[in-house]
Amino acid sequence: MTHSAITIRTITTRDEFLAHDALMQDVWGMAVPLVNIELLTALSHSGGYVAAAYDDDRLVGASVGFLASHHGQRALHSHITGVVDSMRHTGVGRAIKLHQRSWAAERGLDWITWTFDPLVRRNAWFNIAILGADVDAYVPSFYGEMTDAINVGDDSDRLVMAWDLKAELPIEPRAGSDVGNCVLVPTPPDIVELRRTDPTAVAAWRSETRGALTAALDSGRPVLGFTRDGSYVIGSAP
Repeated sequence: MTHSAITIRTITTRDEFLAHDALMQDVWGMAVPLVNIELLTALSHSGGYVAAAYDDDRLVGASVGFLASHHGQRALHSHITGVVDSMRHTGVGRAIKLHQRSWAAERGLDWITWTFDPLVRRNAWFNIAILGADVDAYVPSFYGEMTDAINVGDDSDRLVMAWDLKAELPIEPRAGSDVGNCVLVPTPPDIVELRRTDPTAVAAWRSETRGALTAALDSGRPVLGFTRDGSYVIGSAP
């Protein structure tokens, strides 16, 4: 699948897996493989999703997912995706997600699920407003203690996203700005930078956001959108 000059395709060979792993280690700042060659081989062989993004012949992104179930329906769970720094904000991440969507639809799946840190504002905007995926659950400390360069020293809280493959993609960003009687839950401008400069502030943001989002979801109040200035839009209970 091609997005502008970017080509996305599934990969199957050991050399491709080695390059895939090296990119992931570089993106996430890990000295050990995040998904080792043996697991990539097994996932690819058994029908899982192992894909790479190329700018001409240069590897610029990679993604791994496995077959799963979402509320009793067939799904692809997108486990991890990485894009090299030089290609951030160029559409590579969206191209990978659209490739996942096509791959999953071709196999008769109903959903794509994934997780992300609820304090990473740019990811919340992308996942909710641009892709139109729904927030399914808030899971505190999803991975336990993490040691990669991006997440080290912070709790691994995650929002579980569910992307309905039968639904239309948003024409306009789902910002939720036109929703009345809603509650806004703000996020910090740059949590990654804040981890380096003010861990106490990170802990405060984490606690406040965890409390607000879990209270909303536990009471049946959905996340309706994400605003351009960085807030979750919480609707009323049905």
